[in-house]
Amino acid sequence: MKKVLELKNVSKKYQAKNGEIEALQDINFHVNEGEFVSIIGPSGCGKSTLLSIIAGLEEKTSGTIKIDGGLGYMLQKDSLLEWRNIYDNVIFGLEIGHQKTKENEQYVIELLKKYGLYEFKDKYPNQLSGGMRQRAALIRTLAISPKILLLDEAFSALDYQTRIMVTNDIFQILKNENITALIVTHDISEAISMSDRVVVLTKRPATVKTIHKIEFEIENRNPINCRESQKFSKYFDTIWKELDVHV
Repeated sequence: MKKVLELKNVSKKYQAKNGEIEALQDINFHVNEGEFVSIIGPSGCGKSTLLSIIAGLEEKTSGTIKIDGGLGYMLQKDSLLEWRNIYDNVIFGLEIGHQKTKENEQYVIELLKKYGLYEFKDKYPNQLSGGMRQRAALIRTLAISPKILLLDEAFSALDYQTRIMVTNDIFQILKNENITALIVTHDISEAISMSDRVVVLTKRPATVKTIHKIEFEIENRNPINCRESQKFSKYFDTIWKELDVHV
């Protein structure tokens, strides 16, 4: 399989008042094309820092990162602009990237139609449910045609029931559009249900403790039916014991 993202010995150190703090230590893993990989670890271990480094928002101290293709980034907050309607929100990335062509605008319209938001394109964010807002934020990200999508606790602001439905929606959309995904989450169930592999980090300074290959013998797999599998609880128990803390 083709590697679209590869990290080799990535480390990060901060200068603080009380001296140097090592946040990440020799992180090594890769993501294959079309794969979903989750990163999970103890709270404060540096999961989001690692994602920021991959996105180029923070500098690494050492190591190498190879990326084959463009990146998209989804955060916990959908960051929709309340004064712009949904259509104007989803083309915002195209505008600031000077990529607002007729072809790209047509792609956005197709995405809106395909994923049930076209009839809401003239509505404003405060008129949409939390799940629909997340779908709009995803379409905004997909509009710039990224090859790899980084998701940083992208569903944690939603209530439990909405969160499960939205993760299912996002999973299906990314698979349909053939997008590779790297997901940071504190939710073990979410990591298992969405991912082909789960990377477990240690406490700070974080390094890779284990990488679990997640396999369900399910036709038309999605996050909802994965949670109903007998294998789900086994994966959950194994990862929970490895973390040894609440995450």
